[in-house]
Amino acid sequence: MREFSEDYLRRTRSGMWDDSRVALEPLEVDSHDLILDVGCGTGELSRVLRDEAADGATVVGCDADRDLLAVAATHEEPIPVVAGDALRLPFPDDAFDLVVCQALLINLPDPAAALREFARVSSDRVAAIEPDNAAVEVDSSVDAEGRLERRARQAYLDGVPTDVALGADAREAFETAGLEVTATRRYDHVRTVEPPYSEGALLAARRKATGAGLADDRETMLAGALTEAGYDDLRGSWRRMGRDVITQMEAREYRREESVPFFVTVGRV
Repeated sequence: MREFSEDYLRRTRSGMWDDSRVALEPLEVDSHDLILDVGCGTGELSRVLRDEAADGATVVGCDADRDLLAVAATHEEPIPVVAGDALRLPFPDDAFDLVVCQALLINLPDPAAALREFARVSSDRVAAIEPDNAAVEVDSSVDAEGRLERRARQAYLDGVPTDVALGADAREAFETAGLEVTATRRYDHVRTVEPPYSEGALLAARRKATGAGLADDRETMLAGALTEAGYDDLRGSWRRMGRDVITQMEAREYRREESVPFFVTVGRV
């Protein structure tokens, strides 16, 4: 399974549920007393679930990465956490009445196996909030950025060993796991970059200009159809695009909007 840093989770999940918690309505969070967030990372979703839950409900986070759990447990709004593997959860049968994951199944070779394990420890509902990374859309004031992002994304999708576009088709995994799907809802997570630029946006621009971000995914891209020569050509174009981003930022003219479609799928045990 892929591993993620605290910084990556913060950047990609920041603000995700700030104003669109209506997408979580199918979970009926406020009608459950014991809720488990599997693959909780640093606890972003866990804290949202706790906010939405009824008074007296308990939300527990579980993750295999103890470093991320340490962040979740020491956050200014800490949550109780337990270290554990999504395929071998350290809980007895029916320990919770709602088990949830976010952007976890896309990183597992057998999503249905994880869902069966979720169903084992849930007495009522299982839910997954998963993206369709093949349908990400980017609109940028730098003309080349959207085209190069699509090119890089396709190379990555070709090389990654799991289904990172699972979101829209999660129903199949639920049914394979023996779960009755009761609801599916789409939610587009939109991230916008515009003046005044945050430190995160400035760092992302610098990583584009140096090619560092692309280099992080080089091994995965080369595992697919992309050749070494193709990667070098893409990285050269990527770095030029990054320099254009920085130039526009200096003039306070750079704007970018990225939309990532997520699908909330809920099943009954």
